[in-house]
Amino acid sequence: MSPVAPTERSTLRRRPDRGRYDDDTIAAILDEALICHLGLVDPEGRPFVVPTIHARVGNHLYLHGSPASRALRTAARDVEVCVTVTLVDGLVLARSAFHHSMNYRSVVVYGSATRVEDPAEKVAALAAVVEHVLAGRSDGCRPPSETEVKGTLVLRVPLDEASAKVRTGGPVDDDDDMDVPVWAGHVPLRLVAGEPVADPGITAQWPAYELTRP
Repeated sequence: MSPVAPTERSTLRRRPDRGRYDDDTIAAILDEALICHLGLVDPEGRPFVVPTIHARVGNHLYLHGSPASRALRTAARDVEVCVTVTLVDGLVLARSAFHHSMNYRSVVVYGSATRVEDPAEKVAALAAVVEHVLAGRSDGCRPPSETEVKGTLVLRVPLDEASAKVRTGGPVDDDDDMDVPVWAGHVPLRLVAGEPVADPGITAQWPAYELTRP
């Protein structure tokens, strides 16, 4: 990725000390998050946000879905979109109710989506989405057919205008509350995969993929 310079709308106003604009932080959060939320305003002026799977390849974010998807069809019309991801890393329990919070890492991306027409780029983008879900899986399953590729809408969003926001550590209580006799601190959270459950009729062995997220 190339460096991301903060813009007027990507610059954090609330708690700017938590803002991160370096490409490594933004890329790492996008790569770890399993889903993103695509937000936009349709031609009738109605805002909507939909969750979808994404994949980052270099300085671009790829989204995919059915050509019948209202969100993707609208996004493909060269309208401005906003893509967000959030990772929750912990619960922050303060002495006061007011200062309870969460530890998190988030990214907000602004830009215009472009419909991917080149077949080779579409195939690579779809493989990247599968790899985003589970590293190594794209080589372990049947690749998409030509019909499937043609029947999938793929969008490319540049990462030229993006920012991350990160909160870590414990609560920030008021000085007057420091002697309140309640437990305070933070509870770390992480995503843990369960034991794989084979689909009925499967005879192949589980390939022992690494299920731990970055």
